[in-house]
Amino acid sequence: MILKTYKKHLLSKFTKKLLLVSFIFFILVLILNLLEEINFLKDSETNFITPVLLTLLNTPSLLREMLPFIFLISTQFFFIDIYENKEILTLKQFGLDNLSLLKFLSLTSFIYGIFIIIFFYYFSAVCKNQYLKIKNNYTKDNKYLAVITKNGIWIKDTSSEGVVIINADRIEDKFLINLSITKLSNNFIIQKNIIAEKADIRSSNWKLTEAVITNAENNSVKLKNTNFKSNFDFDRINNLFSDMSSLTYFGLLKLKKDYEIIGYSTDELEIQSHKFYSLPFMLMAMTIISTIIMFNNKFQKNILLNLLIGIFFSVLIYYITHFSNVLGANGRLPIILSVWFPIIIIFIISSIGIVRLNEK
Repeated sequence: MILKTYKKHLLSKFTKKLLLVSFIFFILVLILNLLEEINFLKDSETNFITPVLLTLLNTPSLLREMLPFIFLISTQFFFIDIYENKEILTLKQFGLDNLSLLKFLSLTSFIYGIFIIIFFYYFSAVCKNQYLKIKNNYTKDNKYLAVITKNGIWIKDTSSEGVVIINADRIEDKFLINLSITKLSNNFIIQKNIIAEKADIRSSNWKLTEAVITNAENNSVKLKNTNFKSNFDFDRINNLFSDMSSLTYFGLLKLKKDYEIIGYSTDELEIQSHKFYSLPFMLMAMTIISTIIMFNNKFQKNILLNLLIGIFFSVLIYYITHFSNVLGANGRLPIILSVWFPIIIIFIISSIGIVRLNEK
């Protein structure tokens, strides 16, 4: 479908506002993140290029999280522009009422949202993944590694006494099931091997059940209950897999299968997946609420006032979204509802303003 001339003009103006506000947010994020990375690496033997590289790799992911607020503020400045240039009156003379303008902007935001999840989401996830790989080389915790695969959960646990490699079939509640623990010296010589039916990992002092302990001389002893000291507990293992922003959509699907195989909770993955699905709807909702705000405050040209209004709604929506996601992760709300609830609320509130939009 060929766009009419006025629609091309509006599309161009709206796109320019999105790019401008995105660029401003990009610079702000860049500066703040650069300061954070410099502070993180201040005790490391590295040059200035490393924090700059880390900042550039991390910024797309941070910017992705801010997209709903970028769309809200961009819509505000779009209306300020067409009001200052008296284009709003010209559009009405050509028969474009407030509701039609809202439909055009919301549909545009939705389409942009689809492009974002197809292209920008993948790009930001790849950058975030590289960011974490590089930063892991400078973190004090890089001696503690963990990964989940179709072959179970694998943990590398390092202490002054040596290296411990742990493998378990799956996780049930706060227990590792069918695990093996191989203790190596700093020279990677096997010192001890432990095979147990399960381990209670609620604390770092693991309680092993039905354990068979084999020493370096290949002598074995079977114990009904014994303890094993680790640097990991359930919460720490759980936190190692909490950063889902470094995963592409297909990476999320693959990791979900691996989690299901070992019985690990997929709640965080479900939340992240629905954030992916819901992004175009969230961007559309933020454009709608911003449009209603601008029509109701009569296109006030005071930039500071509009920024304050935009920031207020952005912060409010952010905390509602975060609170809803926490309730979903804790099982207080269904996973799907915890992601979509803030969007539903925005649409419900917006519908009240849409009813009387053409009267403004």
